[in-house]
Amino acid sequence: MRFFAVKILKYKMRITTLLCIVTLICFLSACESDAPVPKPHAFPRVIYPEGTYKTFEEGYCHFSFEQPTYATVEHDSTFFDQKAGSDCWFNLNVAALNATIYCSYYPVTSKGRFDELVQDAFSLASKHNVKANYIEEIQIARPRDKVYGMVYSIDGPVASPYQFYVTDSTQHFLRGSLYFRTQARADSLAPVVAFMKKDVNRLLETIKWE
Repeated sequence: MRFFAVKILKYKMRITTLLCIVTLICFLSACESDAPVPKPHAFPRVIYPEGTYKTFEEGYCHFSFEQPTYATVEHDSTFFDQKAGSDCWFNLNVAALNATIYCSYYPVTSKGRFDELVQDAFSLASKHNVKANYIEEIQIARPRDKVYGMVYSIDGPVASPYQFYVTDSTQHFLRGSLYFRTQARADSLAPVVAFMKKDVNRLLETIKWE
């Protein structure tokens, strides 16, 4: 009887020892495993188009400027649902970035008409106040070429982050708006907006009336 009691005791000790070893192994394995780490916030990779500049000289417009070679010109007769105010309405499309600069030209026929066009440009930019963080107004003045105007740089989740108008105050008035065909967040789109701004600025720096 004593012999069986010793056997049972030894068996229990072996089971206890085995359980301790298994528990220790599981504990050590848990310590060695890496805790889950959240992935860093990242933006989609953007491949920017490469190119130089060439002169925009379309026969239906009475001015010229430098446009990027990677942009295609589309002669347009409407701006969304609005009927063209002249034959010189066009879009500069940059397909690689889903970006378009919509441009509409109006002849200045009187002082009253000039004031109306300036107010319309201001009103279109102001419509973004609901979602914009702020709107920066940048004045344009190139007296030598009789080019004057305003750029509206709009920060925030808006449809058109960059708008402008340029005029000679007596005959010509050109209005433009940068749009993107995407639902990307404003912060992830910011580098693309900066890239397109330089093309708009190049237009404004080189435009000349006929």
